[in-house]
Amino acid sequence: MRNLQIGINLGVAGPDAGSIDSILEKFRDAENAGFQTIGVPNIFSHDALTLLALAGRETERIELSTAVVPTHSRHPLYMAQQALSTQAASKGRLLLGLGTSHKVVIEDMLGLSFAKAALHMQEYLTVVKALLETGKVDFEGSLYQVRASLQVPDVQPCPIVIGGLGPRMRRLAGSLADGTITWMTGTRTLAETIVPDVRSAAREAGRPEPRVVAGFPVVVTDDPDGARTFAGKLLHIYGSLPSYRAMLDNEGAEGPGDLLIAGDERDIEAAVERLESAGVTDFGASIIPFGKDRGAAFQRTFDVLSDLAKR
Repeated sequence: MRNLQIGINLGVAGPDAGSIDSILEKFRDAENAGFQTIGVPNIFSHDALTLLALAGRETERIELSTAVVPTHSRHPLYMAQQALSTQAASKGRLLLGLGTSHKVVIEDMLGLSFAKAALHMQEYLTVVKALLETGKVDFEGSLYQVRASLQVPDVQPCPIVIGGLGPRMRRLAGSLADGTITWMTGTRTLAETIVPDVRSAAREAGRPEPRVVAGFPVVVTDDPDGARTFAGKLLHIYGSLPSYRAMLDNEGAEGPGDLLIAGDERDIEAAVERLESAGVTDFGASIIPFGKDRGAAFQRTFDVLSDLAKR
């Protein structure tokens, strides 16, 4: 696993949310366990960047990633401002994961337009990158017109990865961002579609080799079939979201449970090795506790992943 970063994604929403203190303890545990990176979603509980700014003061080494922050609901000026503040708080350890979210969230919940999502991301990235890299922007686009500056001293720009599943988003991930971050996307789809397209776009743009951050549900268990059935029910919402449904269909997966990495220690290691062979640079594990003793299942999985991260 020498060339692959092993990370863990925190469940910080719903019943797993907990207090701020308990969440920060999870960050410290992940760093102490040897994980290279830790990802935090930005859904309907704590704000991800706020958590990472706090975690940056509680940890020293581990990379801190948003997985991911929706773009439509936060102006790019203020996204850049918060990212630079978090980067400063964590002494340069932020990986800014951005995504357009989904029509059901942006239009049905927030009342915003989800039209032209790829153009939105292109202009959004352009504004954010200019502010991160130079502290100022003068941009006149179709969707955004931004003339502004920021002064956040003693901070370097953070890398940006985007949720780039569709063809135009994959090109943006390589040509404008520093790579992509995926979820509900299987190993074959990564190897045959995501990785080649993002790498090709980066090469054509003269940019460095991109990062490919692949998130998967994982559990160490003696009953992988039962675990997949359980995960399919737990994660069923993802199978109804168009962007994820397209990735599941491309993989030939009936539902989210089919993408669960499940089995014994050797099965988990083999699955991660296949991802590395597919061109994935970062593996993000979302532990799905399954069985009569969910706490024991979580800890067993955490320990196996920790061992992989330390190699």
